[in-house]
Amino acid sequence: MLWGVDRVDGKVSTGNGSSSLNRSGQQSVTMTVEKMDPVEVFAAGEKGRGLRVTEEISTGDVVFAEASFAAVVFDSLSLQVCHSCFRRQANPHRCAQCKFAYYCDRTCQRAAWDEHKQECSALKKIGKAPNENVRLVARILWRIQKDTGLVSDAQLTTLDLLEDHLSKMSPEDLKELKVDVQHFYNYWPKKSKPVGEDYVSHLFGVINCNGFTLSDQRGFQAVGVGLFPNLCLVNHDCWPNCTVILNPGNQTALDASFHSKRRIELRALGKISEGEELTVSYVDFLNVSKERQRLLKQQYYFDCKCEHCTSGMKDDLMTAVRDTDGHKPSADVVKAVTDFSLRALVKIEEARTEGNFHEVVKICRECLEKQDPVFGDTSLHLLRVLSTASEVLSFLQQFTEAAGYAKRMVDGYTKLYHPNNAQLGMAIMRAGVTHWHAGLIEAAHGLICSAYAVLIITHGAHHPITKDLEVMRTQTEMELCLFKQNELVYRSMREAVLSDKPMMLAGEQIKTTS
Repeated sequence: MLWGVDRVDGKVSTGNGSSSLNRSGQQSVTMTVEKMDPVEVFAAGEKGRGLRVTEEISTGDVVFAEASFAAVVFDSLSLQVCHSCFRRQANPHRCAQCKFAYYCDRTCQRAAWDEHKQECSALKKIGKAPNENVRLVARILWRIQKDTGLVSDAQLTTLDLLEDHLSKMSPEDLKELKVDVQHFYNYWPKKSKPVGEDYVSHLFGVINCNGFTLSDQRGFQAVGVGLFPNLCLVNHDCWPNCTVILNPGNQTALDASFHSKRRIELRALGKISEGEELTVSYVDFLNVSKERQRLLKQQYYFDCKCEHCTSGMKDDLMTAVRDTDGHKPSADVVKAVTDFSLRALVKIEEARTEGNFHEVVKICRECLEKQDPVFGDTSLHLLRVLSTASEVLSFLQQFTEAAGYAKRMVDGYTKLYHPNNAQLGMAIMRAGVTHWHAGLIEAAHGLICSAYAVLIITHGAHHPITKDLEVMRTQTEMELCLFKQNELVYRSMREAVLSDKPMMLAGEQIKTTS
């Protein structure tokens, strides 16, 4: 993930607000919290500022929602994803002016015009779009110049108060940043208000450690990056009490007054007591504690001292070896298979990149043959191969074998992840879909129900993923009833209608690959 934490102590006014000059020489405002959701900024010790709740929050509640200050689609997906709502589209509508931005349709395009207008003019003049970081900084600056850095009464901080960590960057990273700054000035229109190099560099530093990756409507793939000022105040914990999801909003109504904005939602993973700090995880939990700490230090420039890291919780499960009747493999055997697994994972990624999926399956099978007698069911090396094998086999429509690997993967994930982890819920859902494709309706229905129980908490009842999962749950429940009444009739009917009535997710036919 690309987003991090604001680590600068700052004050939030409890009166009517005050103004000051920021680094770009423009007026910024220190906001009141009177109209904010049930959260407040507080001094979080070594972590700088943090957010805590001012009242008890229940499991699954939205602690706060926040529209993006600015957001852009990744370069690699600019032709496939709507530049307004970030939904993937098979045949998007292209902006006739800049010929770079794509939208779901003209209605979505009109809703995005205020955000795209100056960008459109700049793109036409330069003739070629710069990278996503440059485009995002430009959008941020156009927004600052339009709204003086403050876009709502609920905004708790301005961008000039966010830490950029430029002083902690490596020489290589600083060199790349300077290249981006130069590209920015090549892109920034001469008619736009001049901006100093220090402030431009500051914004590149801010998005480097505070940018939030945006997923498509299926939640399977990161498609863009955005900046959400209040979210930047939420600190990290490897076992957090909140999760963040993207709600793409709705721009389909002909009447723009019925549109809802793209926004993130901070949701409670369990009950949060009054006064408790809000936390999210900046990295995937499925790494041993030392590796998580290394990743956090490298990307976000702080040493994680959460309970799971300091005590190494679940590290033993992530590195587990097979115990057969009290006998465990020797350290030399474990090391040999570990080294083999690491080499295999590199080869797997190379074959995937080349589109050689049969080679991916071949390597996965060879790897699993060596891993199964040595690694425990929760070993990270084993789980990574099981995940890839199930995904690629599903793509190749070898669903029965894929379902077996997916089930083993989910069993391992369940022992490692927080029970309400969004990634766990998505993995269970994909496993359920794979089992459905394999004709294993009993297991499929159970997995889809389990996924729904997680995703109703992490995404809420109205998110497109949850709504479509509810449809899937209803469908598999009906199929299961028919299966129990007469298995032969069920399988005959399934075979007859399968090609005409595929399972759908977010308006797309399900394929169990990301």
